[in-house]
Amino acid sequence: MSATEVASVKNVDLDEVLDKYGIFKRYHVEKIVLVFLAFATNTMYSTNYIFSAKEVPYRCKDDMQDVSFCSASNATYYCSGWVYDEPNSFVAYFALACHEWKRTLVGSVNNFGYMCGLLLVGPMSDRLGRKTAIVITGVSGAFLGTLKSFSRWYWFYIAIEFLEAAIGDICSPMYVWTLEIVSTKNKLVYYMICSFGFTFGGVTTAFIAWLIPDWRWFLRTIYTPAFLFLFYKCLLDESPRWLLTKGRKDEAVKIFQNAAKKNKITIDKNSLDNLTCEVRENVKFSVLLKDTFKSKTLRKRFFVCLIWWTTSTFVNYGLMINSVSLQGNKYVNFALTILVDIPGTIVTTYIMVHFKRKFPLMLSFFAGAVLCMSQPLLPLNLPWLSLTVYMAGKLMCSFYFSITYLYTLELFPTYTRNSMHALCSSLGRVGSIVAPQTPLLTVYWAGLPSFVFGVAALVAGLSTFLVPDIADDALPDTVLQAEALGKPKIPSKPVGTYNEGFDTQM
Repeated sequence: MSATEVASVKNVDLDEVLDKYGIFKRYHVEKIVLVFLAFATNTMYSTNYIFSAKEVPYRCKDDMQDVSFCSASNATYYCSGWVYDEPNSFVAYFALACHEWKRTLVGSVNNFGYMCGLLLVGPMSDRLGRKTAIVITGVSGAFLGTLKSFSRWYWFYIAIEFLEAAIGDICSPMYVWTLEIVSTKNKLVYYMICSFGFTFGGVTTAFIAWLIPDWRWFLRTIYTPAFLFLFYKCLLDESPRWLLTKGRKDEAVKIFQNAAKKNKITIDKNSLDNLTCEVRENVKFSVLLKDTFKSKTLRKRFFVCLIWWTTSTFVNYGLMINSVSLQGNKYVNFALTILVDIPGTIVTTYIMVHFKRKFPLMLSFFAGAVLCMSQPLLPLNLPWLSLTVYMAGKLMCSFYFSITYLYTLELFPTYTRNSMHALCSSLGRVGSIVAPQTPLLTVYWAGLPSFVFGVAALVAGLSTFLVPDIADDALPDTVLQAEALGKPKIPSKPVGTYNEGFDTQM
């Protein structure tokens, strides 16, 4: 090819190719089903302890009164044995009468394990590939979850609970994979459809727990089907975007060709041959992560995202804990709490499509802050008003949690996108660990927990001023492109070995 012909070759952006496939043709519809099922397991596994280690009333068999708790006055009271209302429960099997902290520890360990695991799963996804991480975490969750159902020792169960939460959650790599297989303009709608899997998983969990009260069989029922994730090795393709950033262009092109054949469409071969992507070869992952943090702009975004995540998990879990005081069937109440996310997801998607990211996120944080801080001031004789404000606050939390999840991914480059997202999510889980302790604040003032939730949301909303507003920008592949987000144009470089200066600062 002559120099003139080379100069006339037009580079093709990945989004241009992805946009030709749409999201409602056979290839992407099949993937929706696979992502839907993976997301469903995330809700099941992250909330399983609510039902497997649920609170069970008990009393001393020598006591004529129906005492269902241990108070400070009877803590030293001798009892020859305890009678549990549900003999097949987790509490009864491990004899946790008067040891409530051991029951609640299960949930704390689950959240702590998930927090630690994200630091492992994120880098695994960026180094080994999205599909590999999906299969490993999916099958690990099935094995460890099933294993803990056979536990005969409490502390063994706790250890497996930690490991299962750490390396058995498929959500993080699957979420990144989902956004990377569609074009920028289609990613919101595509993810919205897939995210209904979270709601399906939550409702299914409540339904299974209602049908199967035995904690062992409940766990086996929700975990055993996850062994089918082994077949995702054949059913899923690797993320073409990830392959391109690793210099494996031929594999990415083959995936596009097979997808085009399945959709019965024709993709210009020149478009695939001229795909542009930044490539950095033979560079250790630790160097990539270090170079990301060299950027003053990206460091600032990291701390803002950390505030978002900590607030989102803190308020979300705090509101869930307080919801146990609602009257009615606990299974129905749990399902209804999950179902609130459906309108939340639909509205959030519509808002992000039409109003970008920054201002909707700020508005939802500020609205949530007002609702939480005002709830303690409501008249006590109007329970319907308190319930309405509570549900509205939960809805606002759903709004800013959803936006935070997507916004974080869009602010960092492909090389370390999953790792930075996982790092923010992991460290932000401190909020979910602290949330169970908020009821202790009622000693000082009954409305203090809600007020603290509101203050946290207010701080998170104010921190949003420090990041750029984005929506139509393509996902950045490099630090330079990530730094340029929000500007009129994202700079690009010719395909080749990546040699960008990562210490460029805005």
